Amino acid sequence: MMNLTVSDCPIIEIPKIKDYRGNLAVIEKEVIPFTIARVYYLFDVPSGSARGGHAHKNLTQFLVALSGSFDVVLKDGKDQNRLTLNNPSKGLLIKPGIWRELENFSSGAVCLVLASNVYEEEDYIREFEAYQSYKQR
Repeated sequence: MMNLTVSDCPIIEIPKIKDYRGNLAVIEKEVIPFTIARVYYLFDVPSGSARGGHAHKNLTQFLVALSGSFDVVLKDGKDQNRLTLNNPSKGLLIKPGIWRELENFSSGAVCLVLASNVYEEEDYIREFEAYQSYKQR
């Protein structure tokens, strides 16, 4: 396992085409460094609720706030970084081995997630104590 840190999870500008009729954002293979195997989105998250609360051993994700805003808290076992996603032309690349928590969803927020692999339960680390042990290996 590569020992990635929260600083290895950049915000990436999504190319957009400006037009008086409305903007168009384009996510192609040149924008994110992985092949997309799964796409899903979070919406209607109740006020005060949180999502995430896990890490992945191998999966890479790209998160975009399509509407509204939410905070992403990244942890690597030593450091923590809190980012607010609120612009549909910017996305957050989360690499494997990084703990993530999504919180403070605004009313009407929609979080788009592009993932490098299909759902595999064995790829998840769902307990933070287990995650800390995993990172110390």
